[in-house]
Amino acid sequence: MKPRILDPNRRDVLAGLGASLGASLGASAAGLLAGGATPPVSAQIALQARSSTLILRPGQPATPIWELAAVSHLRNVRLKRGDRCELVFRNDLPVPLAPVWYGLNGGAATDPLRGRAPALPNAVETSIISISNAGTLLTDFRLFEDGMKHPARPLPVIAAETSPEVVDRDEVLLIEEWRLRPDGTALPPGQDPKGSAPLYTINGQTSFELSALRHQRLRLRFINGSQRTVLAIKLEGYDVRVMALDGQPAEPFPARNGALVLAPGGRADAFVDAAASAAFLLHDGKEARPIGSLNISDQMERRTPLAPPQPLPSNGLPETLDLRGALRFDVALGAPDAGWTRPAGFSTASTPAFRTKAGRTVVLTLKSPGPITTVFHLHGHSFRLLDKLDDGWKPYWLDTLAVEPGQTQRIAFAATSPGRWLIESVATDWAAPRLVRWYAVE
Repeated sequence: MKPRILDPNRRDVLAGLGASLGASLGASAAGLLAGGATPPVSAQIALQARSSTLILRPGQPATPIWELAAVSHLRNVRLKRGDRCELVFRNDLPVPLAPVWYGLNGGAATDPLRGRAPALPNAVETSIISISNAGTLLTDFRLFEDGMKHPARPLPVIAAETSPEVVDRDEVLLIEEWRLRPDGTALPPGQDPKGSAPLYTINGQTSFELSALRHQRLRLRFINGSQRTVLAIKLEGYDVRVMALDGQPAEPFPARNGALVLAPGGRADAFVDAAASAAFLLHDGKEARPIGSLNISDQMERRTPLAPPQPLPSNGLPETLDLRGALRFDVALGAPDAGWTRPAGFSTASTPAFRTKAGRTVVLTLKSPGPITTVFHLHGHSFRLLDKLDDGWKPYWLDTLAVEPGQTQRIAFAATSPGRWLIESVATDWAAPRLVRWYAVE
C-alpha cells in the first residue's frame, strides 16, 4: 500500500527525506560491514509534483500551473558525477505522475513506462538513481501530458564534473514556452492553441536579468524547456563558446553567429567572458525578441581576460564508433503505421523499434514524413549526428534532434546500457500528440 501524506509542507518532506536517507545509509553501511557490494547513498533529492502559480502578465493575477519542485534544495539541484542518489518523489497532483529524466543515461531505474507504474495521487515513492554522467540534466512530466490540466514546469538538475573547469559563475537559464488564453490561463501542450498567444520566459521571468562583473567567466547552462518549439537563443555581441550539448562534453567551438539552436528538451553549456552589458535575444522561428539581459558592473573581477577554456572532462563515451560493422535501422518519426503510440497506451508487449546486442554500434536513419519539423529523443544513450556521406560525425554528442519535414538524418550510438529504453517523437505543433516506442539492448 502506498502511504498517504496529509497537510504537506517543505519541513515534513525534508524530515521524511532525512529519516529515509538515514535508514538507507544505515542499511548500506550494514551491508558493507557484512561483506555486501552495494555502495552507500551519497546524495538525496526530494521531489514534489504540486500546483503552483507564475506571474506571466505584469499587473494581472498569477497564472495557475503545475510544477516539479525540488523541496530538498533551496536553489538549483546540484549533484556530482558518481553519486548514488536516493530519490523521494511525492505526487500531490490529482493524476498519476512520475519524474522522467533526460540525460540520465545508463541504468536509470526511474523510467515509468518500462515496467514501473507512475505514482498515484497522494503517494510517496523512493528509488535509487546513479549519476553516471556529469552534465546538465532535465526531469519533468512531459510523458504524462495527456492527463494534465495545466502546463508543467520541468526541473533542471546539475551533475558536476569531478574536476570541473574553473569558472566564476555557473548559471542555469531555463527557457519555457507558454500559450496564454485571453482569460490569462495557460494551455497545456497537446491541445488546440486557437485563441491563445505565445509567451516565453527565462527562469520563470518574462524579463530575465543576470548580473556579472567585468572579465568574469560565466558558464551558462541553456535549456529549452519548451514543449513543442525549436528555439534559438543569442547573447547579442558576445563570443559564445559551446562546451557541452545535451549533457555531454563537446570539442569547444564557437556558436554560429553567437546563437544556440535547441530542440525542445535540448541543453547547451556555453562559456562567455563578461565584457559589456547585452541583451538575450530569443527567436522562435517567426521573430526575434528580447527576453532578458546580462548586466555588467563597472567593478572588475580581474584585470586581464582568462585564457581560452579547456575541454570539459569526458564522461567516458567512446572516441570512435564502428560504422562499418554497425546494425542499421530505419525509423519513421511519428508515422501512424510505424508502431508509435501515446504514452498512456504504451506497453513493452508491443513490437520494439529495434533490438541490438550490448556492445554493438547502432545507426538509425531518422525520416520525418510529416509536413512540419519533428523532434526525436533517445533515452538511455547519447548519439553522434552523422555527416551526410555517412563517413564521419559532428564533434559532439546529443540525445535530442529536430528533423525538418521531408528530411533524413542519420545518428549512431554505442549500445552500452542493457535494458528496454524509450524513444520519443513529437511534431513542433502545440496540438501535436507526444508519441513513444521502445528499443531493446540485450
